[in-house]
Amino acid sequence: MHIAEGFLPPAHAIAWGVASAPFVVHGVRSLTREVKEHPESTLLLGASGAFTFVLSALKIPSVTGSCSHPTGTGLGAILFRPPIMTVLGTITLLFQALLLAHGGLTTLGANVFSMAIVGPWAGYAVYRLLKRYDVPLMVAVFFGAFVADLSTYCVTSVQLALAFPDPSSGFLGALGKFGGIFAVTQIPLAVSEGLLTVLVMRLLVQSSKGELTRLGVLLQRKQADATSGAAASAEPTGPAEPTESAELGKSAETTKPTEKQTGASA
Repeated sequence: MHIAEGFLPPAHAIAWGVASAPFVVHGVRSLTREVKEHPESTLLLGASGAFTFVLSALKIPSVTGSCSHPTGTGLGAILFRPPIMTVLGTITLLFQALLLAHGGLTTLGANVFSMAIVGPWAGYAVYRLLKRYDVPLMVAVFFGAFVADLSTYCVTSVQLALAFPDPSSGFLGALGKFGGIFAVTQIPLAVSEGLLTVLVMRLLVQSSKGELTRLGVLLQRKQADATSGAAASAEPTGPAEPTESAELGKSAETTKPTEKQTGASA
């Protein structure tokens, strides 16, 4: 969910805005550098932003009476790294607050922190960890998108629990209530978003293989061969067995008479 306009106390709204600002500034620099150095990536950047905008604009009623939605931030984080996805997510949230009354301006900092910062970083970390252990690409993409979605709602639950602690049980009690409403019911949507992200990535592999290779999502053939060759060379090998020619040379040396032996026989 997006925290609605005016829902957070002013101090909390300001604090989350201050916490999000450095990530957004860093993301703007990363995005500017990416566009300047690789202008051909603008089409894929636009597609990543549109994917996030469409998915996060969907309002799906949950079983607890609230509304949930996918986030769509996992795809952009995997393709362009989390800093750039922070900017795309911030633009998405700003347009939704102004045009769709989805979220708000006073709660923009809190929504950016959960959906455009924590979500992309958490999803990308899981994706990179799985790729490090040679997990297939599509499996890593699924879990990256799944974690990016679910972690957003976990952070939103923390934000609401901090702003509205339970009168009797305090922060932990409120966290249990908000987490049960938002985080637990988000699991089916997170699974659906992971599957949809895999489908989109399959299409990109077919249509934009060169761009994905430049971004590091796909390995070049030489890199793949070098990786497999390094793994093969790392395997322990036993002592080398003598070749047939070496054995023949050794036997010839032992049977050839020396000059001293020839002279003695003469």
